[in-house]
Amino acid sequence: MSRLYLLAALVLLGLPAHAESLRCSGGIAAEGDSRLSVFYKCGQPALRDDYCAPVYGHGALYPVPEPFASAVVPCQPMEEWLYDRGTGNLMATVRFRSGVVQSISYGRTPR
Repeated sequence: MSRLYLLAALVLLGLPAHAESLRCSGGIAAEGDSRLSVFYKCGQPALRDDYCAPVYGHGALYPVPEPFASAVVPCQPMEEWLYDRGTGNLMATVRFRSGVVQSISYGRTPR
């Protein structure tokens, strides 16, 4: 019986993780959607933030230092949209990398 539980646990560990999605009045926004698609489905966000993400070299644990980061390595454009989903719901942060949804996260306050 313990082997059966062990086998079931190993099978469950091997399953892929499900990505977060955001349910809106116009549909469901998910990873891989464009900014236009999210805007169409969810409308105007409460807040937007654009920034340049640090760039990491191949296999490096630390970002590429200045002045190399801005002179040699291209900027990785990032954008975050915050949706306040109303009372009783967590805020949703949609993170875009190069115009495509990279991740959707939920929390009481923005990170």
